[in-house]
Amino acid sequence: MTKDELGQYIATNFEGQLTPVETGKHDLWFEVKAADLLAVCQKLKNEEKLAFDYLCNLSGVDTGEQFEAVYSLASTTLNHRLDVKVVLPYDGAKIESVQTVWAAANWHEREVWELYGIEILNHGNLKRFLLPDEWDQGYPMRKDWDADDFVRMPEK
Repeated sequence: MTKDELGQYIATNFEGQLTPVETGKHDLWFEVKAADLLAVCQKLKNEEKLAFDYLCNLSGVDTGEQFEAVYSLASTTLNHRLDVKVVLPYDGAKIESVQTVWAAANWHEREVWELYGIEILNHGNLKRFLLPDEWDQGYPMRKDWDADDFVRMPEK
């Protein structure tokens, strides 16, 4: 399936769930509502003509006004790629875990939670792995986090 055919297939079969985003990038890019995220991801993986079986990356973005969670997906069998983003409010940002779709989401979701403070619902193992367990100095990847306010944690 060519990139254009993939875009048309998604436009037809995900109408109302995935909205195209114009980016000028090489891969197709769509926006999904947080409430639809898990169902859309399951469909992207399980639909035979799509088979997005690989979560390449999940990253958080702080625009200063809102958060975005960006999922980069690939089909290893059909050789196509897709990016999906969820736009979240700056206050009370939360998304459903997609670990049940792609097990690799475990670490990615923990990183987004730990560094941006985006709540991951139904994750089951939100433990710090980049920052100390007792970290209480905010979220270092947020634009409003000030490294000058950082207080070095005492050595154990």
